[in-house]
Amino acid sequence: MQAYLNQGPRTVKTPQNEPIPGSSQVANNAGGFGWSVDDLTRLKRFLILGSAGGTYYVGERKLTAQNLEALERLVQAGRGREVVDLIVEISKAGRGVSNDPALFALAACSAVKDDAALRTYALSKLPEVARTGTHVLHFVLLVKQFRGWGRAYKRAVADWFTRKPVRDLAFQAVKYQNRDGYRMRDLLRLAHPHPLGSPDTEGRGILYHWITKGWDAVGDEPHSMEALRLVWAFERAKRATSDREVADLIRKYRMPREAVPTERLHSVEVWNALLEEMPMEAMVRNLATMTREGVLKPMGAATIEVMKRLGDEERIKRARLHPIKLLAATMTYQEGKSVRGDGKWEPLREILDALDMAFYLSFKHVVPTGKRILLAIDTSGSMWGNKVNGIPNLPAAMGAAALALVVAASETTYHIVGFETGCHPLTISPRHRLGEALALMQAQSRPLGTDLAQPILYASERGLDVDAIVMLSDGETWAGRQHPAQALTEYRRKVGHAVKLVNVAMCSTHVTNNDPSDRDALECFGFDTAMPELISAFVRGEF
Repeated sequence: MQAYLNQGPRTVKTPQNEPIPGSSQVANNAGGFGWSVDDLTRLKRFLILGSAGGTYYVGERKLTAQNLEALERLVQAGRGREVVDLIVEISKAGRGVSNDPALFALAACSAVKDDAALRTYALSKLPEVARTGTHVLHFVLLVKQFRGWGRAYKRAVADWFTRKPVRDLAFQAVKYQNRDGYRMRDLLRLAHPHPLGSPDTEGRGILYHWITKGWDAVGDEPHSMEALRLVWAFERAKRATSDREVADLIRKYRMPREAVPTERLHSVEVWNALLEEMPMEAMVRNLATMTREGVLKPMGAATIEVMKRLGDEERIKRARLHPIKLLAATMTYQEGKSVRGDGKWEPLREILDALDMAFYLSFKHVVPTGKRILLAIDTSGSMWGNKVNGIPNLPAAMGAAALALVVAASETTYHIVGFETGCHPLTISPRHRLGEALALMQAQSRPLGTDLAQPILYASERGLDVDAIVMLSDGETWAGRQHPAQALTEYRRKVGHAVKLVNVAMCSTHVTNNDPSDRDALECFGFDTAMPELISAFVRGEF
């Protein structure tokens, strides 16, 4: 224990607009100082957040360039396989806001000069990172920035086709026919996968022929091969003469929405058929479209069914619908217009009420840490103007308020504070609704700078003995008279035990405010549906 208590940066107070003497701190984008993230951590941030929006201080394009440079340095240092393994790990776990950064990084590794072994290894991982048709089509687009169609690259794309069972490949080909200017037939013609040698040679050959050339004729009876009946249904739907016929095909062959002819997606009957087996997350995503097309209407049967599903706690649990997803869906739906495009609809009171109910029901499935937690929310001005990276339209302050409610609903021993250049209690509790939590935060908001040391100093000065301090901010600190890491070292010595520190930078940045050598400090980069469980697992000591 004594060794642990003696570790950490010097505790002499250093203003945050100066580096700690003897440390490796560098200037951040706000005029303060923090530790420069090592290249592997920087790559991890890129894979989790990408460059879809910066922080309050940093623009999107600069972050993209910085992270690509980090990948190149790691490869040059002989750590290429480690880079590829990290890409695969984060992609398969679904930890990224999207899969695009992983595809981009894998594409870069597949084109590294003077390292044929690394190129081969990266390409061998393509099926693990590009798991769907849209992934592989997007990968082909990204690779164009780095290389051409060499033999190894063609073989990797061919393997993507041959490794999938015919049924799965048929589903991918029907659902993702084209993306980013490429079609599945383009990939087949470029990669030349051969169906011979597999136990499903005949079916695969027929499927390849359909992808590249189509079928000359489509009979009235389903295809004799069960694995190809979805393709038959897709072709029949294109030739259908009524909405009823398309609806029947959807019900019998479980056709996904993407397989439905565009002109039929204005049909209430077709949407009703799609809704019958539509997964919960897809249903939430299509609420606006179904309202615009008249499927959802006041007192309608479909509206009642959607309300029933959104009020079904077990369905929410099985679908793993996190409060943040439901919050984002609510904000989009109530807006009455698309984030992209010119789609408009009249929001239904019934659907908004059902989304609100689902939002609070989803809290019940959060696994508590069982630890003593101090949750600190940055209430400075930047949190109100900045948007969460990866969730359209969600202000950082609202995301923080939602997480505060999750903590209040799931934990038994917690304390919530707001901070900027000072610290003050926030009486957010399970009895509050989201609007009430935001009002409590807004009442404490000041147009001041951000001092991430304040929550730690608050705990120390008030004599609070906690197991973990979780801070939600935009990540860059500059306004205090002491660095957070110094305050943390002093606090740990005072309470005499390990204290976890989680700093959630709700937007990406190139500088970390934690001591990178501190095993009990975690920096989280961005805010998505995986973040709350990540925080909980760390606080519980699971990694």
